[in-house]
Amino acid sequence: MMRSRHDDEVMAEIYRKDPALALGMLNDILEDGDQGDLLIVLRQLTHAFGGVQAVAKHAQLNPTQLYRTLSADGNPALSSLTAILKAMGLRLAVQALKNA
Repeated sequence: MMRSRHDDEVMAEIYRKDPALALGMLNDILEDGDQGDLLIVLRQLTHAFGGVQAVAKHAQLNPTQLYRTLSADGNPALSSLTAILKAMGLRLAVQALKNA
């Protein structure tokens, strides 16, 4: 299914109003390991945090690099991912598996 830019803007507004929902979505996606879904939510959060220019500035990334990183074909390096999340006031964390 092709997602529209409008969908991203609607989700960005939802995430602005309910940051806990965004955290839950990110954690669920990281648990499942679906990189495509992760990039979609990160793009939506980028909209919620002022757009690519603002997030790129805070993450100290080139805006073009950020566009490429968050594209459907993007494969963000850990350093880029942590910088993007930090620009949004978030960070990655490691947890023990429940059944480990």
